[in-house]
Amino acid sequence: MPILALLPNSSKDLSSIPVEKNTPVSSNLRKALGPGLLVACAAIGGSHLVWSTRAGAEFGWTLLGLILAANLLKMPFFLYGQRYAAATGESLLDGYYRKSPTCVWVFLGINILTGTINIAAVSMLAGALLAGCGLALSVPTLTLGVIALCLALILLGHYRLLDGLAKTLILLLALGTFAAVFLAFLNQPETASTPTTLSPYTWASFAFLISLLGWMPAPVDLSVWSSLWMFSRAKQTGHSATVREAQFDFFLGYGMTTVLALCFLALGALVLFGSGQPLAAGGVAFSKQLVTLYTATIGEWSRWLILGAAFATMFSTSLTCIDGYTRSLAAACSLLAPSQKNRLQSLQTLWLLLCCTGAALIVLYCVKNLLTLLSFAAIVSFLTSPILAAINWSVMHGENVPSEHRPGPILNILSASGLLFFILMALGYIYLRIST
Repeated sequence: MPILALLPNSSKDLSSIPVEKNTPVSSNLRKALGPGLLVACAAIGGSHLVWSTRAGAEFGWTLLGLILAANLLKMPFFLYGQRYAAATGESLLDGYYRKSPTCVWVFLGINILTGTINIAAVSMLAGALLAGCGLALSVPTLTLGVIALCLALILLGHYRLLDGLAKTLILLLALGTFAAVFLAFLNQPETASTPTTLSPYTWASFAFLISLLGWMPAPVDLSVWSSLWMFSRAKQTGHSATVREAQFDFFLGYGMTTVLALCFLALGALVLFGSGQPLAAGGVAFSKQLVTLYTATIGEWSRWLILGAAFATMFSTSLTCIDGYTRSLAAACSLLAPSQKNRLQSLQTLWLLLCCTGAALIVLYCVKNLLTLLSFAAIVSFLTSPILAAINWSVMHGENVPSEHRPGPILNILSASGLLFFILMALGYIYLRIST
């Protein structure tokens, strides 16, 4: 039995959900929208606000090609999550289990390692942005508040609230970011000379490139989340998405992540590049400096626009990450321990408490430097990406996947290229750490 049969707010499989007859195609497509947009909410966070902005601030437009390449080469592995679920009626984790229970163990181990760290990192950035608003509380205290609020929303509202709130936040984020980029283009600072652009493609900048790639646009773990969210969306709407509808939802969300990554790169290049001010490492200093540098160019009136867009970015990321990690950890545990298959809701609640408590402890006792935590989380995510990417690609070629929905020549070429690229970059980083 697919594990999604037992998940709260889910269903046995996509094909088992009753669909209203004679429903217009446009209505069905609207009902299918959701999981891809949630992936966008999870992805548009530290990778965009921190790494894309820093890429533009430190190297101008030089890293535009690398950001586009990262989004393109990771695309197949994210697509496989929703495509597999729509084609087979089961989650991507079920595909892992079909391949081998070892694959589920690998996924579980990676997510236990990365989940708590990533939740702490994105929540701490959200807390730092709140501190930058002038609240008389410390970053750790505000971070705990962000985590607690996300935990309460997930426990009380489940998928329905998550879906509605995330869509609202991503709309506000997109509008705020587009407005900020437009204003930045109109108000570019006049400089006496063109700033010198250093090449980022050196060993000295290699660790930064790995951090950028680790979260650009997101860790590969999110491919499992989207397949799980599809079942909750189907339960909510009574419509099981077809492969075509699932792919439309995916490309809509993934396209938004790519466009907004370029927007934050543009903000860094237009506003910060050549300012001579390196971004601060501390949470409060980082958030204040980021907003101040923007408002100095765009105008003081835009302070709340920038802060609002930035906080919407990070809060939606925190919310979706907490739900996604704990939902997938619960699903993995029930696959590996069939005796727990009737306790999935309790398992997810347990993982929610464990991950949020672990993230809180990291913020309180293990981290004093925000950018250090963000860098560590992004690097760990990148180093584990080739493993999950290889499993996703293999699962899509399983015998249970209809031949017409398996990857074609273009997707196979992109998958092979992406996997080779990730492996070579990971080996390069390991070599750099060993040799220095």
